[in-house]
Amino acid sequence: MDLNLKGKKALVTGGTRGVGRGVVLALAKAGVDVVTCHRQESEAVASLERELKEIGGNHRVVLADLAEPTQIAELLDEAGKHLGHLDLVVNNAGAISHVPYGDLDLAEWRRVIDTNLTASHLVIQHALPLLSEGASVISIGSKSSEVGIPLRAHYTATKAALRGLSRSLAKEFGKKGYRFNVLALGVIETEALHAMPAEQRELMVQRYSDKTALGRLGKPEEVAGAVLWLASDLSRYVTGATIHVDGGIS
Repeated sequence: MDLNLKGKKALVTGGTRGVGRGVVLALAKAGVDVVTCHRQESEAVASLERELKEIGGNHRVVLADLAEPTQIAELLDEAGKHLGHLDLVVNNAGAISHVPYGDLDLAEWRRVIDTNLTASHLVIQHALPLLSEGASVISIGSKSSEVGIPLRAHYTATKAALRGLSRSLAKEFGKKGYRFNVLALGVIETEALHAMPAEQRELMVQRYSDKTALGRLGKPEEVAGAVLWLASDLSRYVTGATIHVDGGIS
């Protein structure tokens, strides 16, 4: 199905690995011009640039640490100069750690809050002057914000906050035609999983597959499918929603 996305302009944060990479590549293949960012140079960055060149289009991969507000402003300035406007913004960049709550120090709390929540807020604020009529803003959330996960209180707090932020912005900017939605993800198979020792990886896959109605983990391209839908006119009456892309995990 042609979703009529060719020529659209998008910003995707944290697009060189995992879910973000899947989203960037799916958008590029659909004919969307994409600006994305990464925090440090790596082979993942170089390989993404090669893939985007092969796909074709007007893409840009920018170095930006979203924990730094000045770099967020510079990223959006670069996106504006490169693309002219934005039809889609995907807040995907994030941080996570596993810390017992009693040991969670303020520095780590702030690191995760700044990367997952404050950065999304600043990306949206700076994107407002660039948004086209009917623009779609998507924040990548997590099923964990509903159920809670031990050792991740700081992480789940940020993902819950994204729901409130998106719902409020949907009401504030609805008359301008801007749409704000959250994708609440389950466990997605990414490079981080593949990097685990084999035994640990197998245990994790089995554990979460057993908790999931579909009996398996998700894939980045399946998250990208939901992004493509929210970027298209098929979802033009969907805003303020949290859409679960979690395989029916409990």
